[in-house]
Amino acid sequence: MNTSAPVFTVAALYRFAKLPQFEALREPLTELCNKHDVRGTLLLASEGINGTVAGTETGIAVLIDYIEAIPELKGLELKYSTASKLPFYRLKIKLKREIVTMGVEGIDPLQSVGTYVAAEDWNDLISDENTILVDTRNDYEYAIGTFEGAIDPCTTTFREFPEWVEQHRDELEGKKIAMFCTGGIRCEKATAFVKGLGFDDVYHLKGGILKYLEDIPAEQSMWEGECFVFDERVSVGHGLVEGDIELCRACRRPITPEDKLSPKFQHGISCEACYDERTDEDRARYAEREKQIMLAKKHGRARHIGS
Repeated sequence: MNTSAPVFTVAALYRFAKLPQFEALREPLTELCNKHDVRGTLLLASEGINGTVAGTETGIAVLIDYIEAIPELKGLELKYSTASKLPFYRLKIKLKREIVTMGVEGIDPLQSVGTYVAAEDWNDLISDENTILVDTRNDYEYAIGTFEGAIDPCTTTFREFPEWVEQHRDELEGKKIAMFCTGGIRCEKATAFVKGLGFDDVYHLKGGILKYLEDIPAEQSMWEGECFVFDERVSVGHGLVEGDIELCRACRRPITPEDKLSPKFQHGISCEACYDERTDEDRARYAEREKQIMLAKKHGRARHIGS
């Protein structure tokens, strides 16, 4: 008898495409995912699809086949990994204005985008002294891992990235501009934005950090730390193995094992980063929520807790 724990398949996917019928896709995708107990988040917009979902290997395969059969979405940018437990509590399929929100009108990666750089060629590009390496992710993602020498724009949302570029145009002039993000979608849109400003020597990591960590052996890697992922695994490392990072359930920032040694850390209630941002009343609320979560788990209702 095989008594090993089940392994779930996680699929991170996106594709920029002209998708005028995106609203009509929500219902059939919902039905298909529910039928095969696939959970996670999918975003649909007139510019394409984006999301991360998880389920059994068979369930994910059925979903990907369905999406790939939609002519406009054939050729997804797709990364697979695994999880020891289902890393999402529920399914969300959302209709949006953008599949990754930059908030700048007229940005179209289908018309103009930076040069794609494969994972195996990335080290050479970012080792070039004439290359400026920019992390297009948020500050809390950068904090737990990034590429050696990467610039942190100190953004809290992707909407802030265009302003950072405008403020640093002089530093970018005459340089090779290399950008990266988790799965490739943010840096792809970022390069389209930068190209629109008149910069020509612009590059981005195809498949993002996830592809790099999957393909590049640790001994050859220029990645330092772990990669934040937007599911209950929280982070992954080389080979896309699950990392050691957890989430503070009060502020949803990532916390390391060292962060948990802080006297301000209380599981589900506070961490060093958010303790002074919250009141005693807030912490009392979080403590009650944590109590209810523990009770739900005890009675087998944990799948209904969380986001």
